[in-house]
Amino acid sequence: MTSPPRPAPLRRRTVLAGLLGAAAGALPGLACATGMEAWSTADEPTLARLLDRITWGCTAQGAKALAPQGAQACLAAQLRPPPAALPREAQAHIDAMTISRVPAEALALEMDARHRAAKALPTEDARKAALKAWQQDMRALQQEAAERFVLRALYTPAQLREKMTWFWMNHFNVFAGKGSLRALVGDYEEHAVRPHALGRFRDLLGATARHPAMLRYLDNAQNAAGRINENYARELMELHTLGVDGGYSQQDVQQLARVLTGVGVSLRPPGEEPPRMKPALRRHYVRQGLFEFNPQRHDWDPKTLLGQPLRAEGLAEVDEALDRLARAPATARFVTRKIALFLVGDNPPPALLQTLARTFERTDGDIAAVLEALFNAPGFRASLGQRFRDPVHYVLAALRLAHGDAVLPGAEPALAWLQRLAEPLYGRATPDGYPLDAAAWSGSGQMSTRFEIARAIGAGAATAPAPREDGMAGPAAPQRTPPPLAQSAYVRALQPAWSTATRNALAQAASPREWNLLFLASPEFMHG
Repeated sequence: MTSPPRPAPLRRRTVLAGLLGAAAGALPGLACATGMEAWSTADEPTLARLLDRITWGCTAQGAKALAPQGAQACLAAQLRPPPAALPREAQAHIDAMTISRVPAEALALEMDARHRAAKALPTEDARKAALKAWQQDMRALQQEAAERFVLRALYTPAQLREKMTWFWMNHFNVFAGKGSLRALVGDYEEHAVRPHALGRFRDLLGATARHPAMLRYLDNAQNAAGRINENYARELMELHTLGVDGGYSQQDVQQLARVLTGVGVSLRPPGEEPPRMKPALRRHYVRQGLFEFNPQRHDWDPKTLLGQPLRAEGLAEVDEALDRLARAPATARFVTRKIALFLVGDNPPPALLQTLARTFERTDGDIAAVLEALFNAPGFRASLGQRFRDPVHYVLAALRLAHGDAVLPGAEPALAWLQRLAEPLYGRATPDGYPLDAAAWSGSGQMSTRFEIARAIGAGAATAPAPREDGMAGPAAPQRTPPPLAQSAYVRALQPAWSTATRNALAQAASPREWNLLFLASPEFMHG
């Protein structure tokens, strides 16, 4: 019997170049069915892609993980997740962190005092040494926050909440490298953003507006009557609510900046007397943790915002302004379009955008309700498998596929890869956050770096312990075992939809490591 012809031999470099080039472009052959079919009737490949989209990446079990509850129940649980526990090792790691053991207020006060003390030292050598130690400890606090995020992204059952936490951290971006924000960014994520990631947009907006990380990043801590700083007011309108074409004017920016006067940060010890002020203003003073509303610094003259006068006074005036911004139709359109870019991809259908904006307005900014409308839309279903993964999605998805619930010895490799791919956590210097479109992340340099990361993850590099900071050799590293991706349910489910180029490339793999590399570098994995 004559054997079927084998594909022509391909050189390894040719195979990789072909896969990487294809990954950066359009992805043919993975189009999903459209329509309003119930998720309960979806086939296994569609469900695997659904898990890819609502989580940080499907695990090797694929859609089989849905079997006990079904897709509809899974979506409902992700939209309104009950308390979810991490694996014991991951939780123990988080519990041991300084940011878990010491309240953010105490950390900020301590680091601020150390900084002032270091700058006051009498000799240059002593000052340099003390400031260097202070910088190292500040970087360690940021590193802890980033490691905590990665551990939760990889292992929490409440995957959608973690994914939306990253989205909102990007929407309400703060740059950890500015000033003393490294000591605050973990608390900002933990207490201002994560609790509201699936809640009401107005609550999320208010929580970010009162957090010292945001007030310092956008300079509102310096905003006072007679010395107006418009920075935060401008970004509140342009980036956080209405959008650049949201119908506001420069006069509205100035009015909102006046509303925000006196909203700032206090580093006085808890329990200390408020600053001196006129007796008539004392009842308006507010101190909550590091947040402070100082009525002595507030502009008390009448104001008009978006064509309507503000009736409240003091800090309540700020809440009235935020209510108005959160409920504006322009905010509904701007915010839900960004959600669609994040969860659907470039150029979401106009009908889908209209549905999301209407849902946002009808539910008073209920984020879970907006997501539920999104998941039931034909445009969402048609996009499964088509969205190009940005670096955070790519790295986390590869790790979840390769290692599932097996807790890795550390998050350092993931954070280092995100740094190399130019999307480090809390590392966007400008307030607009990282771009959400594919073009920003699909250049040749990105693809080349992704190939190196695919090779490392495919070889099991994430299972190796992190090197010691002192450069000394640590305990002998365990033998790395390539994760068996080719045998996973996820791969088997998607295999029928692979392109001919991918099939031919994978057929040339000479080892499990090489197969993993080729698959993680393929267009089928670059898109999710």
